[in-house]
Amino acid sequence: MNDIQIGYCTNVHAGADLAQTRENLARYALSVKKHFSPESPMGVGLWLSAPTARKLQGEGRTEEFAAWLHDSGLVPFTLNGFPYGDFHQPVVKHRVYEPTWFEAARADYTQDLIAILHTLLPAGAEGSISTMPIVWGEPRPTGEQLTQAADHLRGVARRLARLEQDTGRLIYLCLEPEPGCFLQRGDDIIRFFAEYLLPGGEEDALRRHVRVCHDVCHAAVMFEGQHEVLESFHRAGILVGKVQISSAVKVDWNAVGQEQREAAWRQLSDFAEDRYLHQTMVRRGAGEPPCFYQDLPAALAAETPSGEWRTHFHVPVYLAEFGHLQTTQDQIVECLRAARQFSQVTHYEVETYAWGVLPDALREDDLAAGIAHELQWFEGIRRL
Repeated sequence: MNDIQIGYCTNVHAGADLAQTRENLARYALSVKKHFSPESPMGVGLWLSAPTARKLQGEGRTEEFAAWLHDSGLVPFTLNGFPYGDFHQPVVKHRVYEPTWFEAARADYTQDLIAILHTLLPAGAEGSISTMPIVWGEPRPTGEQLTQAADHLRGVARRLARLEQDTGRLIYLCLEPEPGCFLQRGDDIIRFFAEYLLPGGEEDALRRHVRVCHDVCHAAVMFEGQHEVLESFHRAGILVGKVQISSAVKVDWNAVGQEQREAAWRQLSDFAEDRYLHQTMVRRGAGEPPCFYQDLPAALAAETPSGEWRTHFHVPVYLAEFGHLQTTQDQIVECLRAARQFSQVTHYEVETYAWGVLPDALREDDLAAGIAHELQWFEGIRRL
């Protein structure tokens, strides 16, 4: 794994326009670089909102942006094409799943990102773009909508295949399963490929250019073993193009003493905030299927402190526990081992986008130092 690319996802920084994107990179990413990689280039996962991407393209400023990134020592090997609009507005919640993949706007945005990434990437480098898992899971999309989504993805794969043929540049689009979405588990990805994506033809292009973005936190929240899910992709001939290194909040109530449970409940409640959706799975007992809640407040209102809870809240990956709560950090180690065995993935992106809404006890005074700490921790464990 010596040739892997490591970076952090810049969707942690507020700002949905081009000027703010540049300012954030100059203010934060260059500071992270000073901490983590002062003498050599550092990978970054860029997030460009749809208006920003369109402006870059429309004003012909992509080459200028590429030159600035190069001169700054930042290597944009991957793009986060999941959030379409302002990811830091006061309330995001379900809006992050709009537009869907059966709407043309999603395909158009992705086509803009392809053109931008091709220009930003250094010569000979591969690129990845992560994207949303088709649509939120409720209401369930119709067969017609899924066919339209597959058609849009097929068009993207066709564009990427032509790009590689004409220029030698390999870029792949990576579907990112997430709890509560239409694609929320590995089996959902495999079924979508088999039932909608591959039957339309162009299988070689689809398998090469449409891959999976495996988010460690998302799989952990779903109680999905990292080894099992990555092996299932391998067996199905579906490539993993990108791994997002992330960690969820976990509470094993059986390990929390009776006298600490009230304090642990209060600490968990501090993660119920208004901006993002924090899907929560509750497994009340060993062997029982987990119960899904769209957001943490719903779980807190319906459940009692028992069994094991896992909440989709990206917390700093260097934390194994804090106070009375734990994290799913161990799943990152499991994922790395499984990835070595079942994939050739080389793109790894630390994605703790929730720094700005963390409870006060976990926030860093210096955001760049906190992100660099995450990268340093990951750099250490990946060599184990």
